[in-house]
Amino acid sequence: MKKIVLTALLLGLSFGAFAEQPVGDYKNWRLLSISHRTDKQTLRAILGNDAAIESARAGKLNPWAEGSVLAKVKWKESTHKNWAAAIVPGEFEAAEAMVKDSKKYANTGGWGFGKWQGNDLVMFDETKSKECFACHLAAEQKNDYVFTHSALQ
Repeated sequence: MKKIVLTALLLGLSFGAFAEQPVGDYKNWRLLSISHRTDKQTLRAILGNDAAIESARAGKLNPWAEGSVLAKVKWKESTHKNWAAAIVPGEFEAAEAMVKDSKKYANTGGWGFGKWQGNDLVMFDETKSKECFACHLAAEQKNDYVFTHSALQ
């Protein structure tokens, strides 16, 4: 039941603006997927820019299209005040990004990693990006190092 409620709540994010938005305006991107990290006690909406959405709809996920940007918007998990069985987004934690540019980010599987600070996407330096990529190795090259399972297929 928790998964159904969570899915219904987060799917509402997918009906935002449909025009291509600047990288800083991830809040208006469309929903690719959701995840619940029990180890971190967070809920995450994975949003995509137009390139990412088109790539996912076409099933082109290995590799993702060049120019794809995935935004991982994270909240601490909370319990709905009127429905204790529902896990809902609580306090906002962060908005992180993966940017597909095979040439620029060749040392990290073709992906650059960063974090939004307000409306500005600040890309991590190579050392921090390598830390991110080390975790994404578990997603495997056959998945283009992306954990997200698109809900658009």
